Amino acid sequence: MEIFQYEFLRNALLAGVLASVACGIVGSFVLVKRIVFMAGGIAHASFGGIGLGYLLGVNPVHSALAFSLLSAMGMGATVKRMRVSEDAAIGILWTIGMALGILFVGLSPGYAPDLFSYLFGNILMVPTGDLILMGVLDLFILLVTLAFYRELVAVCFDEEFATVAGLPTRTLYLLILAMVALTVVMLIRVVGIILVLALITIPAATARRFSTGMKRMMVLSVLFGMIFVIAGLLLSYLFNLPSGATIILVGGGMFVLLELFRRR
Repeated sequence: MEIFQYEFLRNALLAGVLASVACGIVGSFVLVKRIVFMAGGIAHASFGGIGLGYLLGVNPVHSALAFSLLSAMGMGATVKRMRVSEDAAIGILWTIGMALGILFVGLSPGYAPDLFSYLFGNILMVPTGDLILMGVLDLFILLVTLAFYRELVAVCFDEEFATVAGLPTRTLYLLILAMVALTVVMLIRVVGIILVLALITIPAATARRFSTGMKRMMVLSVLFGMIFVIAGLLLSYLFNLPSGATIILVGGGMFVLLELFRRR
């Protein structure tokens, strides 16, 4: 309990809890819809926003938020309107985003001291302002999910049937991608751009093995995400390990152990 006397560790725990809520909800949609690599493409394209933040002298998380949303809408529009395959759209926009990020960082005056933390995460350095932003994004994701739950689930499970039923499937698909973009921004501080995809999918994949319904899957995914983040944070503090990598390894290890337990 001694770690709670440090403000930066209290902020880290709160950031982990807030990120787990978004991961649990959005990760379930991503897994059922089978757009895991689309989420990965949005995550890596967001690096362009990080670089833009350095170039303009603003908070890179704020610029990454706008850039991630634009990347998500761009990928969705490319797939739906131009009839380009998802893997091609991901490859094109993924590399463009990363290239723009590298270009913007190179054009920025001076040295980018925190760039490594945005790539690989540093949950121990989450400021209070980012916690407020994470809380707002969590609230938005919760409200959208509650308001359009049936429609979003229908699109995730059978988009063709949802189209026949008269649902605006293209808009709902873009809404899912927008929530993915918001979740990516929340996770940049926690595990970094490189490891975002793992934290979106591992809790949801673990929860899916122990649930038969979407609501139960979301709840379990949120709980698993909290366990992974908190356990990884404590281990990284005790053994002086990189926090982002430790969180992902804890999640992956627990997924394997729980799968073996479930099979037995």
